[in-house]
Amino acid sequence: MVLTIVGVVIFLLILLGIRDYTQKQHTILRNFPIIGHTRYILQKVGPGMRQYWVTNDKEEQPFNRDERSWVYRTAKNIDNHFGFGTTEQQYGIGYPIIKHATFPFPESKVVHPAGDPTAIPCLKVMGESHSRRRPFRPKSIINISAMSYGALGKNAISALNLGAAQAGAYHTTGEGGISPYHLLGADIVWQLGTGYFGARDEAGNFSFDVIARQVEENPQIRAIEIKLSQGAKPGKGGVLPGNKVTPEIANIRGIPVAQACISPSSHSQFHDVNSMIEFIETLAEKTGLPVGIKSAIGEMAFWEELSEKMMQNRCGPDFIVIDGSEGGTGAAPLTYSDHVSLPFKVGFSRVYQSFQKNGIANDVVWIGSGKLGFPDRTVVALSLGCDCINIAREAMLSIGCIQSQACHTGHCPTGIATMDPKKMRGLVIENKAERLTEFLRGYRKELNSLAHTAGLEHPAQFTPDKIEVSSGVNKFQELGSIMGYTPEPVPFHGMDSLFKPSDQNAKEDSMH
Repeated sequence: MVLTIVGVVIFLLILLGIRDYTQKQHTILRNFPIIGHTRYILQKVGPGMRQYWVTNDKEEQPFNRDERSWVYRTAKNIDNHFGFGTTEQQYGIGYPIIKHATFPFPESKVVHPAGDPTAIPCLKVMGESHSRRRPFRPKSIINISAMSYGALGKNAISALNLGAAQAGAYHTTGEGGISPYHLLGADIVWQLGTGYFGARDEAGNFSFDVIARQVEENPQIRAIEIKLSQGAKPGKGGVLPGNKVTPEIANIRGIPVAQACISPSSHSQFHDVNSMIEFIETLAEKTGLPVGIKSAIGEMAFWEELSEKMMQNRCGPDFIVIDGSEGGTGAAPLTYSDHVSLPFKVGFSRVYQSFQKNGIANDVVWIGSGKLGFPDRTVVALSLGCDCINIAREAMLSIGCIQSQACHTGHCPTGIATMDPKKMRGLVIENKAERLTEFLRGYRKELNSLAHTAGLEHPAQFTPDKIEVSSGVNKFQELGSIMGYTPEPVPFHGMDSLFKPSDQNAKEDSMH
């Protein structure tokens, strides 16, 4: 019996050797039959081996081991403290320091809106400055960024939506449209990309009437976000591989089953600033909702013209999401990921200053995105003028992502970025939803703590003078002097002034 098995193995190896020697696609296998496969095996398992055995806690990208550990521990509601001092290079150029106050904000004066000790409502109301019929104040300044059903599986989308609902955060749909798994309780920001999925009539044409009907049937849709571009691949349309286009996805998006879904690189409903503003105003009129835009930042002429037109006409987007080139949930060509669009701090500062120059910075709710899902980065973004932060990969980490970087392959081992039922089975919705809830609450708790340490009541009160940035050994400068501006102060009358019965958002909630 043993000899038979050995004989079969030897015979199979001989066949493999002949195949390797005669094939013409792979030089290594042609020159080194059989043993050449070792190279491909090591290439396959190498990233995982380096992740756990070779790299140190600060080396990995895009999120190092310490960052992932903080997310995992916070999501599991276990001790997320680190002992024995910092391992950061604090004199490294660009390293931020948050300046604490000699007299912190007293705990005796801390107010918890809606009874949640981690709640941090947005200081601004979306749509208020443009008198929309259904203005919306986000209950949380930390919310879930756009990730489509299809790019993520139904279990992942369900866990994100349930977790966001439990934490009082909103959930952005992604350009793939509104799926049943986006409708499990959280406030929804419906993203419209260039494909207008979910907003097309039976002939495949964009339809304002379809949008109005969707909004009427789903009152949890609180705002509409028009995606101009995203940090991972600005100037390119979205791509959903054919192996992810299931019959359900095809039905939601109105596309053929099992065929790659490719969004155009530009919008068909507008082509310049004037037509975009007209499109936004029509959407707002048809739905009553605040309407905003999302974009990575490249050339500035568009933003300068937009801010001027908005100043002159007092209309246009109610909120603007600025995505840094650090963003990464969308698969992209390497050059796009590495070299197209500006990093967040640079891009956001340029756009904000354009609006500030025209006196309308406070007419817009500013939302930052692109690897900002950690308290220190959030504080820097808030000090530059952001009102809210959208997170994507950090939310994925909280529900089990292990940074295998296989999102675009359909073979995500944690069942998040895949439509494979066998892989999705491992993601238990209720358990992962609770992880996201705990992560958002723990994240906000630390943000509140940092604000109090700096003598502030609300994290959005951070200003650039509260941050110093290293520009070399023994050289630290205030963030404002580096970026060249100080954001407009947002009126704030204490945490207890948010979500009173007279608040417009509370009125809107009572309607539904």
